[in-house]
Amino acid sequence: MPLRQRTLWALAVMLSLALLLAPALWNGFALLQYDTGGYLAPWYDGRLHISRSVPYGLLLVAGQWPDFWPVLVVQSVLTIWILALILRAHGLGNRPVLLLAVAAVLSFITTLPWLTAILLTDIFAGLGVLALYLLLLRDDTLNNVERCGLLALVAVSAATHSATLIVLLGLLIVAAIVRLADAARIPNTRLARAIAGMLLAGLMVIAANWLVAGRLGWTPGGVALSFGRMLEDGIVKRYLDDHCPDANLRLCADKGHLPRDADDFFWGEGVFDRLGRFDGFGDEMRRMALASLVDYPALQVKSIAGETAKQIAMVETGAGVVNWIWNTYDTIKTDVPAAAPAMLAARQQQHGGIAFARINRFQVPAAWLAMALLPFIAVLAWRRPGDRDIAEFAATATLAILGNALVFGALATAHNRYGARMVWIAALVGLVTAARIVTTRRGAKLPGLPA
Repeated sequence: MPLRQRTLWALAVMLSLALLLAPALWNGFALLQYDTGGYLAPWYDGRLHISRSVPYGLLLVAGQWPDFWPVLVVQSVLTIWILALILRAHGLGNRPVLLLAVAAVLSFITTLPWLTAILLTDIFAGLGVLALYLLLLRDDTLNNVERCGLLALVAVSAATHSATLIVLLGLLIVAAIVRLADAARIPNTRLARAIAGMLLAGLMVIAANWLVAGRLGWTPGGVALSFGRMLEDGIVKRYLDDHCPDANLRLCADKGHLPRDADDFFWGEGVFDRLGRFDGFGDEMRRMALASLVDYPALQVKSIAGETAKQIAMVETGAGVVNWIWNTYDTIKTDVPAAAPAMLAARQQQHGGIAFARINRFQVPAAWLAMALLPFIAVLAWRRPGDRDIAEFAATATLAILGNALVFGALATAHNRYGARMVWIAALVGLVTAARIVTTRRGAKLPGLPA
């Protein structure tokens, strides 16, 4: 590669890295959220925390010095690598300026840099989807080292969050169905690599849980989130009305004044605290949630459909990135005291926090527009034989976003954080499509694709 090209690549990567780190650089410290402390704590207190992935917590522990910057760099570098592979997979490789342009546009119109610059698992949701897409549908554009790296990224992404694991499993099932219809499109070797990545994810979770807590098992707490959805949609109240009084249901005593907001129930001071929180009330919560699935199937379908629809639209940046996340502050002060001064001096921790309302005025409409365009891109591109790869890309993004909404609609309650973690890939599809249109109109040849 000529010196000029190497220089351009170096500049593109460094400037892209700066863009993806920009929120943290401006903040003076990694962005933090309610859940950050729960990911960090297990290594230090030796116990599993509800819905907090230990593998991601180990990344935080490994990258804690200096001030967690290595974690943010890893997240940003992986993102740049995936963007470069996506561009190359669609005939737009070897264009450092285009890579920088895509990173820049995504940094301004989507939530992407707010995902790479925070100590949270959310960036791995989109990266996992893109890595799986490359392994299954664009394998012919990869070399063996890249295949191994993407397999590892799929495994890590799935291990960071159970919802990400389920979304990736859903995409893998769709791929298997496509394989039955068109064996040549997705050969067995591609499916085998993807399956290996998912199996590796499971092993990572189990091994990490054993390492920190001496317990062979999965991350606890999944049923609690479903209980929260049922609480908000009145299913828990219906169950208590139908089964109380019951000596085995301690919640009967409070059925007349339960909060209708799951956050108020789990994190406010009230019934949940009195009943022992997740440790003391977990079994009863699980029993009611599972029984309600059997007793009220129609209500469950209505509840899940409603939460899924809400989840698709809820994509605001910055959910939970506030200046009163005391659990996270206390965890860092106690377990990583060297990082505490920089944390306390950061803009997020200062009076007023970060004004995300201004950002969301243009990012939310941009996200809605990008999602709305996905089906049109998929259909129009499919009608052009030379653009079938774009159609598959748009279809994958559509399935991932819908699957993500369905998973959280079923297992939790709709939340902006859950939508924001996936929606930026819709904008990426739009940018790749636009770049392809410009390239083909100029008559340029697309390497590895039909002319």
